[in-house]
Amino acid sequence: MKIYFMGICGTAMGNAALLARAAGHEVLGADAGVYPPMSTVLAAAGIALHEGYDAARLERIAPDLVVIGNAMSRGNAEVEWLLDTRAIPFTSLPAMLAELVLKRRRNIVVCGTHGKTTTTSLTAFLLREAGHDPGFLIGGVPQDPPVGAHLGAAADPFVIEGDEYDSAFFDKRSKFIHYAPHIAVLNNLEFDHADIFRDLADVQRTFNHLTRIVPRNGWIVMNGDDAYLRALPAPTWTRVVRVGTGADNDVRIGDFCEGADGARFSLNWRGAQWGEVSWVLPGIYNARNAAMAATAAGLALFPEGPATLRVTALARFRGVKRRQETLVSDAHCTVLEDFGHHPTAVGETLRSLRARFPGRTLTAVFEPRSNTTRLKVMEPAFVAALSAADAAYLGPVHRPEKLSPAERLDTAEVVRQLRARGVDAHDAATNAALCDLLIARTTGPGAGVNAPRVVVFFTNGSFDGIITRYVAAVRSA
Repeated sequence: MKIYFMGICGTAMGNAALLARAAGHEVLGADAGVYPPMSTVLAAAGIALHEGYDAARLERIAPDLVVIGNAMSRGNAEVEWLLDTRAIPFTSLPAMLAELVLKRRRNIVVCGTHGKTTTTSLTAFLLREAGHDPGFLIGGVPQDPPVGAHLGAAADPFVIEGDEYDSAFFDKRSKFIHYAPHIAVLNNLEFDHADIFRDLADVQRTFNHLTRIVPRNGWIVMNGDDAYLRALPAPTWTRVVRVGTGADNDVRIGDFCEGADGARFSLNWRGAQWGEVSWVLPGIYNARNAAMAATAAGLALFPEGPATLRVTALARFRGVKRRQETLVSDAHCTVLEDFGHHPTAVGETLRSLRARFPGRTLTAVFEPRSNTTRLKVMEPAFVAALSAADAAYLGPVHRPEKLSPAERLDTAEVVRQLRARGVDAHDAATNAALCDLLIARTTGPGAGVNAPRVVVFFTNGSFDGIITRYVAAVRSA
């Protein structure tokens, strides 16, 4: 089959295109901007890439199927031609994966507001370390496994990141509804994606729908410490394994501690010792990600109980790009980049950095970019999260013209409230101006260059390139 991907350079779309290619299909696609790193990976796999969208070109190519990414909307030239002519069948990315990749596989679907990419990577890594060849599709750039997508052996599980965001402009169901979970991993649940969910109850509703398609011979691996997950209707139709720090969990995380060299914790399975873990990933949230992944991988391989799976391999896991990725590290300054954009993730990361870098000044630089973080309703949560830093720098709201002033996050108000709490807070009209201010106050004359500090950039986008610019300024200071 000849399959054409619209939006092929996105991480999920590109990795799905690689899976389709590995399954024996002829694959090509287009994007508004053909950009690395995905463009480089796709070209190396022999996948033809086209810049921009052109209905006439699509008609000439005449693929058997068009996969429409959820970034596509009405008004796109190729979308309109497909709707006008009905000349070529089209589908969403999740529906394509369900039909061509996930059918007849034992799927481990990793879901939750936070930690999906890391937990998916961990699950695939542990299955591989146990000598198996799982398939996987990861919505980021993992270091372990060394690639983001792999078809794997048909007899082994397929691990996929299960996003609750919608599938396409013509299919508003959550992506994970398509993925036919044998094991559904529910990491956590909070209000997010405010552009498609009305409120927390709306998010809980879609997670409840997911649990209802887990078969009776499967499992739900649930964060037993999460109040919003515990509030879901009890899934009486399948088996549930709870994971967390509380004493009533089936898998219990204990003895957690962290410092400059990493973190340590223990795992217990229903009261019996499972294993001790020492690794480089920070935070109790990553310990929970590891426990969820180990439980899911263990149940997939050993249905009688996951503790047969050896967790010592976690010491070799290196993590995922842009998840507290260290860009500069010396005696005076550490600069990190983090994908965190929800206030809970931002706050947990800052608290972890306090433990890892005691005595250092902690500076948070935040870009309000996602559809949820741009909203005024999130102001109190961001004030609380950023209060964990000594200094905070807020960039302008991304695409402010799409929101009325009453709806839009007011960065000046966040700065005012942070200053009232003793945080050295600043905002700027542009990201470039924010970078100028940050450089002047942290690397310039009189800025206390030798005072040890940690600077962490939080963004789910490019931050208009200021991270690269700041790193260059630090290195030349």
